Amino acid sequence: MAKFATVQDYLASLPESQREIAGELLPLIEAALPGAGAVWQGHPVWSLGPAPGSSPVCYVKAYSTYVTFGFWRGQEIADPSGRLEPGARQMAGVKLRTPADIDAEAFSTWLHAARDLEGRTAG
Repeated sequence: MAKFATVQDYLASLPESQREIAGELLPLIEAALPGAGAVWQGHPVWSLGPAPGSSPVCYVKAYSTYVTFGFWRGQEIADPSGRLEPGARQMAGVKLRTPADIDAEAFSTWLHAARDLEGRTAG
């Protein structure tokens, strides 16, 4: 696995189609979690704690045919759309294959809910 020093390094390594998806996601994430992004365990993670991965809120991870936008406590987030797919432990995420898969309003709502959930336990 390649090592990346920054979120931007990670994104620059992606194929153009995945960079476009990430380019649409980043402003939404940064609006909810300004300056909280870092590479942790090989991909971008946004956390509330003082170190990467300390009180993690969300992540972006590229796979061969899609980008996952996920949340550590995603299964606790209200999702009337049903788009968040449960993962390991409390995690949930959505697979994005094109920028059109991004619902800015829903994703912003999820981000704020995830930040608030983690904020209650961070500290």
